[in-house]
Amino acid sequence: MFKVLFVCHGNICRSPMAESVMADLIEREGLSSQVEVSSAAAHDDAIGCGPHRGTREILRRKGVSLVPHIARRMTQDDGKRFDLLIGMDEYNVRDMKKIVGERYADKVHLLLEFSPRPRPIADPWYTGNFDDSFRDIEEGCRGLLDFLKEQLNCGQ
Repeated sequence: MFKVLFVCHGNICRSPMAESVMADLIEREGLSSQVEVSSAAAHDDAIGCGPHRGTREILRRKGVSLVPHIARRMTQDDGKRFDLLIGMDEYNVRDMKKIVGERYADKVHLLLEFSPRPRPIADPWYTGNFDDSFRDIEEGCRGLLDFLKEQLNCGQ
């Protein structure tokens, strides 16, 4: 089982969106028994909250099922538990490396590192633009899916 954790600032906008998009792609590819996805926050601003209404709405409009979700904070143990720790922007990456420490820092990546155009994903909490965030997240998740399929095929 390959385990991936998506992380954003509060775990109510980008990371649950990425978790839902990736879960949908994994299911469509028939990889649900081989890849597990989850999400968490780099900060505790929204712990215990459900996904932002903008995230819920864009996923509904795009036909992607929202995974059951309550915001939680990333822990040091997540570094051990997950194979990949995926942040949405450089601030998330910095915070994630502090949380998991040097031992697991090599597992931390930006989501769009898996796309042809690596870049941060803007936080729709501030921009209000959930469409752009969805587009970027979908691009990153498709690239990540290709990477995971390569990893899974190498292990067979």
